[in-house]
Amino acid sequence: MCGRYALHTHPDVIKLQFGLSLVPEFKPNYNIAPNSDVLIVREDKDRGRSAVLYRWGLIPGWAKDPAIGNKLANARGETAAEKPSFRNAFRRSRCLVPASGFYEWKTVAGKKQPHYIHPMGDELFGLAGITELWNGPEGPLRTVSLITTEPNELMREIHDRMPVIVPREDYAAWLDPRNQDAAKLKGFIRPYPAERMATYPVSKAVSNARNEGAELIRPL
Repeated sequence: MCGRYALHTHPDVIKLQFGLSLVPEFKPNYNIAPNSDVLIVREDKDRGRSAVLYRWGLIPGWAKDPAIGNKLANARGETAAEKPSFRNAFRRSRCLVPASGFYEWKTVAGKKQPHYIHPMGDELFGLAGITELWNGPEGPLRTVSLITTEPNELMREIHDRMPVIVPREDYAAWLDPRNQDAAKLKGFIRPYPAERMATYPVSKAVSNARNEGAELIRPL
């Protein structure tokens, strides 16, 4: 799964990497957790590519209770095209979630040690996501879920899942709203190359979603 990530990059870097003209105002955050409003990149047939803020925790359009979003922060990539909660969004409403890095917890001697995983070099990760529009009593709410897959060689030492990371050269194909072929889309559900990632252990303070600050990504 992916339960925490960080985004602390300058907006100009986000615009350059994701081909955007504008990025909405956001605060650098080193401990982004589910139920937060997060920056996503999406593409519309008419308006093109844009960056917007969505709530992390997908609420299907048919849901009666928005609390279901608490359980749907992640979607297993292997079954997202078939699961009722995700299949419509997987085919019709995919997005990218810019991330400076993400956290995962490794169990060592019965205790969980958080690790920070980040890209090699200066690029961001483009985490694969799916989005939904839920019309609630207080108005429409747009939500997002991150897609996960099997781990690569680096992540296998830490956890048995990892977020799907879309390579930069595949951004356009993943975001294309005209591409609704589930079989072709499943081709994107694969581990990111381990040699393009790095990791190190960090403070357990990140385990508390209330904690925030650059010290959370400092190596132990």
